[in-house]
Amino acid sequence: MEMRHLRYFVALADCLSFTRAAERVHVTQSTLSHQIKQLEDEVGQPLFERIGKKVVTTEAGELFRGFASRALREVDQGVALLKPGAGNLTGKVRIGATHTFNIGLIPECVALFLARHPTVRISVEELAAEVIVARLAAGELDLGIAYRPEDPTDLWFEPLYNEEMVLVVSPDHPLAGRKRIRMVELHRQDLVLVSTAFSTRTMLDECFRACGAEPTVVAEMSTVAPMLALVARTMIGSIVAINAVPEGMPGLKVIPLESPTPVRTPGILWRLGQSKPAAVQSFAVILRKTALGNSLRREGPG
Repeated sequence: MEMRHLRYFVALADCLSFTRAAERVHVTQSTLSHQIKQLEDEVGQPLFERIGKKVVTTEAGELFRGFASRALREVDQGVALLKPGAGNLTGKVRIGATHTFNIGLIPECVALFLARHPTVRISVEELAAEVIVARLAAGELDLGIAYRPEDPTDLWFEPLYNEEMVLVVSPDHPLAGRKRIRMVELHRQDLVLVSTAFSTRTMLDECFRACGAEPTVVAEMSTVAPMLALVARTMIGSIVAINAVPEGMPGLKVIPLESPTPVRTPGILWRLGQSKPAAVQSFAVILRKTALGNSLRREGPG
């Protein structure tokens, strides 16, 4: 099935006349009739029937008409946006993101997006993952940025990349000189971790159980920034996503973990069947490219 088949079909369904439809799409009546027959052969049933000198859509044709019209409208709008001089994008993009991604990824993406589309307005809210899910389902957000949900939802999760979690310590910490460290070596080590309310903590606890380690969790916090500040001032370590550690931040040493390596999958959350305005789609393109580029640059110390 090709685009011309859909255009010819919609023209005939609108005009209900081979003569007028052929004029509308600038082909001969015989060409139009031949193309409609090809389409009917492909879908496996007639889409039109003749009653005397008149043409009417069949039940199948009427059902197919709405889908074909929407498909052509989407394609035509997309092509129009790509044409030079098509004008600036307008509208608003409503984003919900968890704290980790608001540290660096979201500001970088918003800056890039507004530089290209200054007439679009951006709204970013820092929310817990479960709130993002609820707000998306209610139609109050256009997209969410979070880790893959642990529980099933009615949303579509689009993975961006896999992200390793790392041990972070101060330069004076006994483990600061290590190039890599096994999870079991953190047995009885003082750590500050995110609270048990977060899926990241559940995953870390499972990793510790798998290797038989029981660290001493001396503090729990809900955001990364104060955890890193505590690490920089004490002999307490922490485990965070590598992209949550600001590049070049003084007072911190990043050490890759292994056996096992904790891994999270950040991604975009969408409503299923959601019609995505052009501005939202454009922001998603920038988000995908920026997230992938950052992950490739920061795969961790060698």
